[in-house]
Amino acid sequence: MHERLSFFIKRDSVIHRLNPMTKVVLALSLVLVAFLSPWYWTPQIVFIVAIIPLSFIAKVSRQFWNFFLKVILPTVTFLFMMQAVFLPGESKVIFNLFGLEVTELSIQLALRNATRIATMVSSFTILLLTTHPSELMSDLTRRGLPGQFAYVIISSLQIIPQMQAKAQTIISAQRSRGLDTESSFLRRAGAIVPLVGPLVFGSLVEVEERAIAIESRGFTSTHVKTSLHEVPDTNADKAIRWALIFFVILSLASRIWLS
Repeated sequence: MHERLSFFIKRDSVIHRLNPMTKVVLALSLVLVAFLSPWYWTPQIVFIVAIIPLSFIAKVSRQFWNFFLKVILPTVTFLFMMQAVFLPGESKVIFNLFGLEVTELSIQLALRNATRIATMVSSFTILLLTTHPSELMSDLTRRGLPGQFAYVIISSLQIIPQMQAKAQTIISAQRSRGLDTESSFLRRAGAIVPLVGPLVFGSLVEVEERAIAIESRGFTSTHVKTSLHEVPDTNADKAIRWALIFFVILSLASRIWLS
C-alpha cells in the first residue's frame, strides 16, 4: 500500500506549474470574493465557474470529488439543516419541524452560508491537491516568512494525511493480530480503543523525532538559507496575482457601495 504524507497529487497541468504563492492567492481570492460580494448568488457562481473547472484543469477531479462527497458535502448539508431551522427569519413560513418554523429567509441564508463554506474548503482542497508542501515552504521562506511560521503551516497541511497513514498502518497491524474491524458496528466501535493508544503515543514520539531532525539541520540558525530547488515565479504568475487582488478589491468596493 502506497502511503502519501500530503494531499498533493502529481500531475502535469497548468495549475501544478503555477507558483505556490499564486495558488495561495487564488484560493484566498475565491474565498474572499465568495464572502465579500454583496450579491446572493456569488458563492454558487464561484463554485460552478471557478472551483469545478479548476479541478478538471488541474487533472485532480476524481480526488477532489471523492473528498467533496465524503467530507465537504456531509458537513455543509448538516450546516444547512441546522441554520435553516435555527436562523431567525421574518418571512413566509414554509413548514414546521418539531415546533420550529422554517422560513423562506432562513433557507436562503442557510444556503448562502453553506455554499460559502463549501467554496472555502474546496478552494483550499484544490490548493493542497496541486501544491507540494516542500515547494510551498521553499517559496514562503524565500519571500521572507520566518522558518518557524513556514514549518507550522506545512505541518498543519500534512497532519491529516500523516495521521491517516499512521492509522492505516496500525489497523493493518492489529488485523494481523486478530482484531475484528469489519463486522458489526458495536464490534468496530470496541476496536477503536486498541487503535487510539498506539496512534496517540506514536504521534508524540514522531513530534520529538521531528524536533531533533529540524534542530540538526540548523532550523533555528539566523544565517541566510539557500535551496537546491528554486521555485520559478514567472511574469504570468505575477500578472495572475495582481488580477486576483483586483477582483477582491472590486468585490469589497461593491459591498461598501451597495451597503
